[in-house]
Amino acid sequence: MKTSFSIRKAEATDMSSVLNLIQELATFEKEPDAVIVTEQDLIQHGFGQDSLFTCFVAEVGHQIVGMALGYPRYSTWKGPTLHLEDLIVTNSFKGKGIGRALFSAFIAFGHEQGVKRIEWAVLDWNTSAIDFYTRNGALVFDDWQVVQMDEKAIHQFISKSQN
Repeated sequence: MKTSFSIRKAEATDMSSVLNLIQELATFEKEPDAVIVTEQDLIQHGFGQDSLFTCFVAEVGHQIVGMALGYPRYSTWKGPTLHLEDLIVTNSFKGKGIGRALFSAFIAFGHEQGVKRIEWAVLDWNTSAIDFYTRNGALVFDDWQVVQMDEKAIHQFISKSQN
């Protein structure tokens, strides 16, 4: 039986459900305690005067079952780009075309914005996601490494730099 769903831009009132999806993804990625963002953070950062991200949600009935969240970046080589931070479909609704519909909405949004590239990261062990992305025309690079500094590392760097 086909699942009927809709894709739309998220609203501030959706952020509780979005946060639940983020937590579900963190658990899937074996980092269940890593999420520190709050519902209020998401509302403030996504729906304030200077919103930092755009989010699309997938609904079945009145239940949010997936989301795609991204934000603008700038490439010194290409110009305006978008970063797809998370594409999540709750486990019980995977395999029903919802992920592809969210992905399509985000790619279409980028196209409408005139970006020159859309990029994201995927864990090397998440073969189903890698297969999904490559089936849909994305390139998965082996020669680039993701580099991050968490809040603690930032503070340590600043402390050392000020001495």
